[in-house]
Amino acid sequence: MNHIEAIFCPSEFAGLRQRDLRETVCVVFDVLRATSTLLAAFASGAESVEPVAGIPEALAGRAADPTVMLAGERNGLRIDGSQTGGVEFDLGNSPREFTPDRVRGRRIVMTTTNGTRALHACTGAAAVLAASFGNLSATAHWLTREDPRQLLLVCAGTLDHASLEDTLAAGALADELWHLASSGWIDDAVRIARDLYRSRRGDLLRAVAEGRNGHRLLSQPQFAGDVPVCLERDRFPFIARLDPQGRLRAELPPPQPGPG
Repeated sequence: MNHIEAIFCPSEFAGLRQRDLRETVCVVFDVLRATSTLLAAFASGAESVEPVAGIPEALAGRAADPTVMLAGERNGLRIDGSQTGGVEFDLGNSPREFTPDRVRGRRIVMTTTNGTRALHACTGAAAVLAASFGNLSATAHWLTREDPRQLLLVCAGTLDHASLEDTLAAGALADELWHLASSGWIDDAVRIARDLYRSRRGDLLRAVAEGRNGHRLLSQPQFAGDVPVCLERDRFPFIARLDPQGRLRAELPPPQPGPG
């Protein structure tokens, strides 16, 4: 791994479209809540999650295939008929909604305020992974095996600003990969994220509660339970990788070689 960098703000997404990402693996974090939620969907047996940038694209997905489930939020709330011309989305953006009885075997089309926008910003990359605390070790293991030449950690942020929770998750992944990355070029944003994570890893919930999005969710009874779920480490043994058709799918990383 010769080069590792991070971006923290949605304002930096536009610059990615001007870059040649063909040798770069992008890992996208939207801890509260999009990437955490799609991991929960895969754990409950969803076939795929197609991230789309906006509501019109989601509705087009439903028009093309009436069997797809629509999921997503605007301003944290499930998208309803008043925003779509009458179509109610099946699910919002809470990982606790995506239960096996609702999503097993289903294809999901999803749009969120920041997370799906961040995934689209990585178009053209060698690989695009969606990650959160829930699959951090699996993602680190995949990256260790693949050892990409360039790695970009993309934090989705909150509205147009950086977010504490995504920066912490990016720092946690950087910490897992430090033995590989430390011999290459590491930009200052990665060092900042890692130092932040190492200083706050003893109580992530308390750290996230100090952030804008964490504080907002924890102050609302219907969403407060999402926050500790999104911060739970290594609940899932799989990565979530964007396929050539633009759909995220769960993949188990290859087994680690045994001793000898």
